[in-house]
Amino acid sequence: MALSGMRGLSVFISDIRNCQNKEQERLRVDKELGNIRTRFKNEKGLTHYEKKKYVWKMLYIYMLGYDVDFGHMEAVSLISAPKYPEKQVGYIVTSSLVNENHDFLRLAINAVRNDIIGRNETFQCLALTLVGNIGGREFAESLAPDVQKLLISSSCRPLVRKKAALCLLRLYRKNPDVVNVDGWSDRMAQLLDERDLGVLTSSMSLLVSLVSNNHEAYWSCLPKCVKILERLARNQDVPQEYTYYGIPSPWLQVKTMRALQYFPTIEDPNTRRSLFEVLQRILMGTDVVKNVNKNNASHAVLFEALALVMHLDAEKEMMSQCVALLGKFIAVREPNIRYLGLENMTRMLMVTDVQDIIKRHQAQIITSLKDPDISIRRRALDLLYSMCDVSNAKDIVEELLQYLTTADFAMREELSLKAAILAEKFAPDLSWYVDVILQLIEKAGDFVSDDIWFRVVQFVTNNEDLQPYAALKAREYLDKPAIHETMVKASAYILGEYGHLLVRRPGCSPKEIFSIIHEKLPTVSISTIPILLSTYAKILMHTQPPNPELQSQIWAIFGKYESCIDAEIQQRAVEYHALSRKGAALADILAEMPKFPERQSALIKKAEDSEADTAEQSAIKLRAQQQTSDALVVTDQRTANGTPPVNQLGLVKVPNTSNEWNTENQEVTRANGALPVVDPQPPSTPSADLLGDLLGPLAIEGPPPTAPQSESIPVSGLEGGSTADALALAPIEEQTNTVQPIGNIAERFHALCLKDSGVLYEDPHIQIGIKAEWQASRGRLVIFLGNKNTAPLISVQALILAPSHLKMELSLVPETIPPRAQVQCPLDVVNLQPSRDVAVLDFSYKFGTHVVNVKLRLPAVLNKFLQPISVSAEEFFPQWRSLSGPPLKLQEVVRGIRPMPLVELANLFNSLQLMVCPGLDPNTNNLVAGTTFYSESTQAMLCLIRIETDPADRTQLRMTIASGDPTLTFELKEFIKEQLVNIPVPTRAPAPMPSQAQPISPPTAISDPGAMLAGLLTRWALNNRMRGLAGVKGEFYVINLSLELECLEKF
Repeated sequence: MALSGMRGLSVFISDIRNCQNKEQERLRVDKELGNIRTRFKNEKGLTHYEKKKYVWKMLYIYMLGYDVDFGHMEAVSLISAPKYPEKQVGYIVTSSLVNENHDFLRLAINAVRNDIIGRNETFQCLALTLVGNIGGREFAESLAPDVQKLLISSSCRPLVRKKAALCLLRLYRKNPDVVNVDGWSDRMAQLLDERDLGVLTSSMSLLVSLVSNNHEAYWSCLPKCVKILERLARNQDVPQEYTYYGIPSPWLQVKTMRALQYFPTIEDPNTRRSLFEVLQRILMGTDVVKNVNKNNASHAVLFEALALVMHLDAEKEMMSQCVALLGKFIAVREPNIRYLGLENMTRMLMVTDVQDIIKRHQAQIITSLKDPDISIRRRALDLLYSMCDVSNAKDIVEELLQYLTTADFAMREELSLKAAILAEKFAPDLSWYVDVILQLIEKAGDFVSDDIWFRVVQFVTNNEDLQPYAALKAREYLDKPAIHETMVKASAYILGEYGHLLVRRPGCSPKEIFSIIHEKLPTVSISTIPILLSTYAKILMHTQPPNPELQSQIWAIFGKYESCIDAEIQQRAVEYHALSRKGAALADILAEMPKFPERQSALIKKAEDSEADTAEQSAIKLRAQQQTSDALVVTDQRTANGTPPVNQLGLVKVPNTSNEWNTENQEVTRANGALPVVDPQPPSTPSADLLGDLLGPLAIEGPPPTAPQSESIPVSGLEGGSTADALALAPIEEQTNTVQPIGNIAERFHALCLKDSGVLYEDPHIQIGIKAEWQASRGRLVIFLGNKNTAPLISVQALILAPSHLKMELSLVPETIPPRAQVQCPLDVVNLQPSRDVAVLDFSYKFGTHVVNVKLRLPAVLNKFLQPISVSAEEFFPQWRSLSGPPLKLQEVVRGIRPMPLVELANLFNSLQLMVCPGLDPNTNNLVAGTTFYSESTQAMLCLIRIETDPADRTQLRMTIASGDPTLTFELKEFIKEQLVNIPVPTRAPAPMPSQAQPISPPTAISDPGAMLAGLLTRWALNNRMRGLAGVKGEFYVINLSLELECLEKF
């Protein structure tokens, strides 16, 4: 649009662009809105030019994001203007500011109708565009007949008719009950004879919408659609401007074939033969070329043709040709074509007599399971699942089991479920089914739902011939050093019921079976213990004659759990203990389980009822995680076995938070208490590795190629900032003030992240200090503003830019600070949810001729809402085991950290409110820490941290974080990583505040973590400058997760 000649509008836009900050922009906008409102009050004195200019300004202000709650009447009135410039702005601004329910819209209906039925084509196009954009019910009732007349009018130009067709389409979609299309079958048939492809394409879009609601009324349009396809396929009378990379109007071809798919069948043999000839031409004439745009267009037509072929249930020869073409596409390099090939091949399975043809491409489909794109992997899995039958079930299930060990965590649950269903539906014999399920549990235990092992127990119970074999396989799996808890459940149940059938086999006596099962007891969670107690009772019942030694061992276990806090375990232990003393009566009471009644498989029902994520959604989630984290394993998908509830803190001592909240401006002390300095001496009595290298031993490879590291850590918040400050998640733009700050702002911010009082900012005129106290999810910061001069500071303004996870309320800030005076401004903070985003203080003042504006990050960071907690081994390990796998437990290798002794690393953790718990990990090179996070959404949430270091290379470590909230786990992991990798280097100590402007702060003790880090950070900076943060040695191997269970089993 031409805005030349409107000087006032150009000046206003220039003023907005020249604003230094958001506050100046808001003031300029408010001033302009006030001026416009004043001028509109005296509307009689306004010329059309002035009204047009002011309405343009309103639109620009609206585009900037400000509310414009007046001037709508003036914008609507411009629609009736006789000249095009005024009418244009009236239509544009009305369509932008007014919605379909606005009262002023009724005033414009007559003016819009006059333009539609008028003879000015430009005005007709403006009116049709407005009606199509707004599409309200009143517009549909009043203007739909006039739009229909324009569409079928032979005197209108194609441009107007094209817009009329699209306008009518919008009105019909929004209000199908209002727009009268009765008797439009013949008119639509006439429109399909149109020679202009623009009008024809718009009319075809309208036809697709009409036939989707009622195809019976439009049978007369079917042969016309086939003729259109013939015309395009033969490239007859197609203008050059509608030919896209040599393809005649691909959009019209796609829409035409889509319209044909709404008709159930084609009865006329001549029409059917003509259509199949066109489809054959499309199938034969499409190939993969290097030009991406041509590929996209040609394959859009091709895949729509394939959908139409499947809809019409074509002859077997054409179906075979389609499958062969799809088989060619799933082997090309272009991922989009591979995806569409797999998706359409899955649809082809719904057509009869093509499954055997699709099986020829089974090897290529299995290869697609290893594709880098998760969308393609999901489609390949769906296709294999759909094409499986008795003839190829063994091959497909074996491939799925083999792929299971390397599959993404996002796919493992779905993969496990489908493999179990296929094994159940197409098992050649039941022993093979048992083997498959046990392998499935072994390879993907965390992702195997309880329904899967429930189902195998049902099969074993209902088939007597299978019971000895199942018991023997369960016994073999228990011999393995590390098995998943689900395997312990299934094996214990089967051996409890049918272990007596193996009594004559070596190593299968009741005492030996009891011993090998009892070895797993310390490694299992509370939910598995009742199953093991039942197994012990069954073993005791089947031991005839009774074995006194075995009997005393089992009775001792029952007695131990009779006082268990869990009601289920306590009840079973008491009852089994009492029943086992009844002698022969025990066999009647604990008799073998009866056969289960025949019923629908819970697995198949679950697969039918569950609504899995689409491949597109999964790919989006995976890309978002890859952009924000380099963790070895990150996934949003909940494991099949479920996650422990948030309140599973029962055994952990949570610090008392009932202290009264202090709201007075007094000496501020930390509610969380002081943290001790860790004793560098190792434990005097080493024990077994209780944690056991959760992902295997710390293996180091050779050094990777050296490359200078120049990229900063991705951060969120405002733009700009320095890579030196890892906590600067809301970095600020470079300051352009003439008054320079004293000291390094980033260093001051980082220091306040580790302590609760100090100087946040200082320049020659003002000093800003912070004192804070924190308790649970709430905090209070007292901001001290000290005037260092003998003249007052004026125009003082302070604005808090709070992130979404913090609720912040700042008390009134005075506009003037007297000479040599200090004012205190309390700031209340409430933490709503875990996040690393940082609040910003936008502070400005004026001294003499100097206007100073600074944006300062406030130290209301994640660790302020942590409360350190000491965790014993009895409390730590049940919690650590219950939080199994992502997203509740995340692990990452952190490289490029400053080498430091383990005791300094521990003190750094303590300063971050992460209490290091000595003695939990017997490996003296590792650290274990515990803390509690508080927010309004999570309340008190326990967080557990484990750090594994390599004495040979202190520049890297492996970090594992676990908590009951996925977001908290991720945010805490990233926060700790940033602390380790990027710590600001102090260049000088902050200047002390004058006595009259200095917040009261406790003296810095030698044990203060901030003070201890000061000297270390300088050496770290020199090292980083020398080596450029490059050439960090080492890569960590990713070891199977089952090693964690192996180590816990040893414990």
